[in-house]
Amino acid sequence: MEPFRVFWVDKTEEAFTAGVRTVAPDALPDGEVTIRVVYSGVNYKDGLAASPSGRVLRAYPMVPGVDLAGVVTASDDPKFREGDEVIVTGYELGVAHFGGFSEYARVPAAWVQPLPPGLTLREAMILGTSGFTAALSIQRLEANGLSPSNGPVLVTGATGGVGSSAVSMLASLGYEVEASTGKADEHAYLKALGASSVIGRDQLSPAEIKPLHKERWAAAVDPVGGPALPFVLGGIRYGGSVALSGLTGGANFAATVYPFILRGVNLLGIDSVYCPNPLRGVLWKRLASDLKPNRLEEMVYAETTLDGLPAYLERILQGGIRGRVLVKLG
Repeated sequence: MEPFRVFWVDKTEEAFTAGVRTVAPDALPDGEVTIRVVYSGVNYKDGLAASPSGRVLRAYPMVPGVDLAGVVTASDDPKFREGDEVIVTGYELGVAHFGGFSEYARVPAAWVQPLPPGLTLREAMILGTSGFTAALSIQRLEANGLSPSNGPVLVTGATGGVGSSAVSMLASLGYEVEASTGKADEHAYLKALGASSVIGRDQLSPAEIKPLHKERWAAAVDPVGGPALPFVLGGIRYGGSVALSGLTGGANFAATVYPFILRGVNLLGIDSVYCPNPLRGVLWKRLASDLKPNRLEEMVYAETTLDGLPAYLERILQGGIRGRVLVKLG
């Protein structure tokens, strides 16, 4: 293997640096499977990883990128062979183990999923960690009784990666979707993805938030969290659920017990990082079939190379990205 390019982040007592550099093959960490990366994607966590104040990286230096899709070039595990197309998301990737912003990656075999029939490598990274998180949210909501006949489903932060994926997936499954966004100029985009209606983010944060209000939504996919969550909980119909997967709106919220004890509402925590591998395989197969969005390409905001990556890492932290940014590596 020849030297290859990576997006390298380092931090010392004197300085923080982030940029493209060429490294030798022996820079790769331990793992049973070596992959020529074809695509990665830009996630909010990646933006934090490239920021000196992001506080998500567990070690320096690091190559960020919490997801990747590519082709196996070498494997010490019999489950994978040279030439296999594979996906890696979650676990320690891009946080404590060199990640997807690299022309080559080496990872533990237990982290690797075969690319299922029905998806290309590009499509897998249009979905990426964001799409996987949306799929896991929908799976948990369904397991708690959600079906299209129950009523509308709210999706908060709907123009983000998780939100865009959830809107499109739910609409493809026949759900009535109400999308929430703070971007007034993106309503047409959300309706193109399948949203039945679009509301402003401010409508989820009224001046006075009552513990309970009109039963409005059968469920919600919430990658935002923060101060709007109590209002969302207070508007869920009896026995409904909120799948909470993010904190772009903030880590704290102040709510009462009333939605839980008077309406039987469920607050479901969604963690895609350490999702068990058997369920991970089931979900990727669904992402290649019934959960595959009908308008997948419409979710692509931009495609970049490693050289253009810094601008998008900064922009995602500012809320300036709609849908997904792909990183083309091979």
